[in-house]
Amino acid sequence: MELVAFDLDGTLLNRHQRLSDYTLDTLERLKSAGIFYTVATGRTHFAAMPCIEGHQFPNWQIFKNGVEWWDPQQNQYRHRNLLSQSHISELLPSFEENEVTPFIFCLGEDGSHQVYHAPLSGHLSDHIANELGNHKNMSLHPLTELTQNAKITNISAMGRPELIDNIIKDSQEHSHLTAYSGGGIYHPDAFWLDIHHSNVCKGSALMELKEEIGAETLVVFGDGDNDLSMFSASDEAFATDNALRHVKEAATDIIGHHDEDGVARYLRKRYNL
Repeated sequence: MELVAFDLDGTLLNRHQRLSDYTLDTLERLKSAGIFYTVATGRTHFAAMPCIEGHQFPNWQIFKNGVEWWDPQQNQYRHRNLLSQSHISELLPSFEENEVTPFIFCLGEDGSHQVYHAPLSGHLSDHIANELGNHKNMSLHPLTELTQNAKITNISAMGRPELIDNIIKDSQEHSHLTAYSGGGIYHPDAFWLDIHHSNVCKGSALMELKEEIGAETLVVFGDGDNDLSMFSASDEAFATDNALRHVKEAATDIIGHHDEDGVARYLRKRYNL
């Protein structure tokens, strides 16, 4: 039995951050073939929902780089290695100094999702706030209302590359934090940033899932830095043609471009779909 895992942005999704018709058809064929497959993404569950619309991924899904799991069959979450306000308090001034708005994702006692943010600074933070505000199961709150006992899953932000790099450098002074970034999803000149607990990553989450379902091998597909942990944990790792150079060097092989159904075309050959 194989466990097959896909990154989303730059891998399974096209340049419009959606599943193409060809990929949708391929996933249905993969499901009919009885292959155990899932997604492993840095996106939150809610941010990923519109991207994977059109296909019902049947198994545990990995979000926030392994912090958040979602079971679509049972409609329930699992969460790993949450942060507290004390974990992030020394990093928040870095966002203010670089004029980048942090969005702090938290879990309520009732299982609801809340996002706390500093005053919005610029169109990029406006974009994030508008997107998050459209989710009926998520509420936005000012950062001043964040409590000491808050259960924090991650911090997300968007900003100019040099400003995001400054925050990443500051985060590296804290061993309990891991930061990932990348560009080009919403705007060519904007980088996204995601920070979460260093004890969790895509690789560790997939190894846990692999053991849970009794899979013998792990096969993964990705394109960015936050995919390297699952590349290291996998038996086979495939980088899309658009992947970063060092990600390609870490892969077992290189397949087609994400905007040309590279993953789906490889799956059809591998599994004779």
